[in-house]
Amino acid sequence: MRAVGRAQARGRVLAARVRTRALASALVVAGLLAGGCSSDPAGAPAASSSDSAASDTPSAPSASAAAAVGGAGAVGATPLEPLPAAVPAVLAPYYAQRLAWQPCDGGFECTTFRVPLDYDHPGDGDLTLAAARAAAEPSGSASPPAAASASASSPAAPGSRLGSLLLNPGGPGGSAIEYLEAATRTYDRGVRDRYDLVGLDPRGVGRSNPVSCLTGDRMDAYTTVGLTPGDQRGIDALIAADREFAEGCRKQAGAALGHLSTVEGARDMDVLRALLGDEKLNFVGKSYGTFLGATYAGLFPGRVGRLVLDGAMDPSLDSVTGNLTQAGGFETAWTAFARDCATREDCPLGRTEQQVGEQLTALFAGVRTASLPTTDGGRRLTEPQATTGVIQAMYADFLWPELRTALADARAGDGTGLLRLSDDYYGREADGSYPNLMFANTAVNCLDLPAPFRGPEDVQRAVPEFERASPHFGRDMAWMALTCTYWPVRATGAAHTVRAAGAAPIVVIGTTRDPATPYAWARSLAGQLESGRLLTFDGDGHTAYGRHSACVDGAVNRFLLTGEAPEQGKRCER
Repeated sequence: MRAVGRAQARGRVLAARVRTRALASALVVAGLLAGGCSSDPAGAPAASSSDSAASDTPSAPSASAAAAVGGAGAVGATPLEPLPAAVPAVLAPYYAQRLAWQPCDGGFECTTFRVPLDYDHPGDGDLTLAAARAAAEPSGSASPPAAASASASSPAAPGSRLGSLLLNPGGPGGSAIEYLEAATRTYDRGVRDRYDLVGLDPRGVGRSNPVSCLTGDRMDAYTTVGLTPGDQRGIDALIAADREFAEGCRKQAGAALGHLSTVEGARDMDVLRALLGDEKLNFVGKSYGTFLGATYAGLFPGRVGRLVLDGAMDPSLDSVTGNLTQAGGFETAWTAFARDCATREDCPLGRTEQQVGEQLTALFAGVRTASLPTTDGGRRLTEPQATTGVIQAMYADFLWPELRTALADARAGDGTGLLRLSDDYYGREADGSYPNLMFANTAVNCLDLPAPFRGPEDVQRAVPEFERASPHFGRDMAWMALTCTYWPVRATGAAHTVRAAGAAPIVVIGTTRDPATPYAWARSLAGQLESGRLLTFDGDGHTAYGRHSACVDGAVNRFLLTGEAPEQGKRCER
């Protein structure tokens, strides 16, 4: 498992195979690199590629810092200041574009528009971004075949069009255009009646100047490099892999690599809002999408319409504290799986929670010593891939039966099931190719926050605290956080709080046993936002809206359709 996320809450779309099996889940990875993905409020340009990101690296915080997460944000984080309400004259041409929509992708409409590479220096060139939409569908019109939706809980009958509803599935790196197809099948009928659903691929993602870093075979090699080095040779191999990844991104992305921050992505959303003809932005963001939406609210509080932030990230956390609390989130999810597994006849690891945990540790140790054969063209399962496979299944409890089978097979000497889960995590295709998800994920995260560690010595000092937070995954998550240390451009962001003073109510959703975006992050973000409304889902898995709870779906649909936000502190169960 590699550090590719902000929830990696920096987030990503769950792998294509899982999306096909369960579109209603619309899951997104939340990031495994720096849990408090943040950006510079002014959107300052990145330094040149010769600058060292490591010089701004914070030292690792104590456990008390991680424990302080919640309330109104981490101590010491500075507030994100709003941008001027009036559009600067130099940016007026971007806001005056006319969108040319064309049929695409089997019933959708697609378009492109220009944004400045650097908002502080718009004369330095433009980027072209891609968006797609599914027009509002009044009841009675033809619609895509749908899975079960929450229509029964919808409080509003079809009425006048409410405007556009922008969607972001997370990552960073998840394609909103791809996610749009799932949304048209699973979003509430009333919501689809009243809104044009719009997916914007953020800069560097999907169809919007996608970042590319490694070929498929080199990415295969990257995913097998050990994340629990036991000697200097292992440390050197990990550093070499991170350097190769970073250099590949630098060569292929060029100047754009310094302009893929979340602040710039939020400003791009405001341009699209204006081009769509909407006075205010309506938005549903999952996982990293919550950070994107919160950033928008902080920069443009007066343009906030109906914002739903599901699987919330905490922008006030520095990268070390974010990783540390996320490690605890995955341990919480593992504990829930272990307890459930121990009650089932097909559990291959034991009959008590403790036995299940001990046998997982033994399995990882065995694969570290000797990789396992698979039926996938001679590929073998290595320890990092085994760990990644288990991590993948923590994102959704519907994957737990598959994980039990994969663990049983691995104990019998067949690594195919865990390798398949690991491939799902990375989005690896059957032909060995990879989407740009992981490339964009790392590029955005390494801009949004300074690298958590200056070098391997810092990681070694932090490992004990990570292992206390997560006995099963903490060591891996500490070492994977080394990625941004070798990034070729300096971070432009820093941890900050988001108040969004004067904004309309913003619904923040947290799931109590979310592995990638721990529940404490949702509590913190809701507390930071002046108009935040915390909606709690007492359950498992990553994100809540559109998954299992009629209570959550009903509250969100009511908010989107009527503007009535749930009461503060509302709790829902499945």
